[in-house]
Amino acid sequence: MKIFARLGVLLVASLVAAIAGAISAQAETFRGEYTIYIYGLPIARSTFESDVSRDRFRIDGTVASAGLAEIFERTRGSATASGRFSGERTQTGGFRMEYTEGRRKQMTALGFSGGTVVKNENVPPLKKRGDKWVPVRAEHLKDVIDPLSAGLVRANSPDEVCGRTVKLFDGEFRFDTTLRPVATPAAAKDYGDKVVTCRVSVTPVAGYRKGRRALDYLKSKSKIIVSFAPLGSTGVYAPVYATIGTEIGTVKVFSKRLD
Repeated sequence: MKIFARLGVLLVASLVAAIAGAISAQAETFRGEYTIYIYGLPIARSTFESDVSRDRFRIDGTVASAGLAEIFERTRGSATASGRFSGERTQTGGFRMEYTEGRRKQMTALGFSGGTVVKNENVPPLKKRGDKWVPVRAEHLKDVIDPLSAGLVRANSPDEVCGRTVKLFDGEFRFDTTLRPVATPAAAKDYGDKVVTCRVSVTPVAGYRKGRRALDYLKSKSKIIVSFAPLGSTGVYAPVYATIGTEIGTVKVFSKRLD
């Protein structure tokens, strides 16, 4: 999968998975369904089931292309992440993602220890890269989490949700996301008066080829807005609404609680 498409899937996954992951102070299982739209048309649907307590979490989910996207290329995937909360930090213990895009299949499995990646398995193995490739080095794999777990934000107050930078690694691409407070859009206000909205900036760090137009767009032109809401008494905030600017249009993510 190309970097922009891969990152887009992972960003969407982290957004829609979080709301399914943090519902109460006691460990509970929650099932949620989410739809991703572009130009008002559905392009993907996701279902996530999660177990979350005050200090630990596990997320299991699936995503599938839908609507017009099925005409161009059928995509099916699943992802699992588990870990714990340490203060206001989310720490991944393990992450696994499998997806099929057309005839192409890919599996990525990551293991973490104290925020450092200690296992990185890709099947099939990643291809050899050229001279313009920015390699991932050991220093890039410290104090990072996977994109799925990144959707869970632990904060003591609403004012602390957006003021942070999160380092992410998906098995190939290493990037930072910086959250800054912005006004909440009208569409997100339907989720309650305690919604907090962040503008998300993406900075490539390693695991990409210099000069990629799509990646340059993501870094300098894409507008990503994420609205978070507090969930129960967990101290965890989770996305309830998001928009992601792409070269072909704005992707919107809506959450819906099923049970």
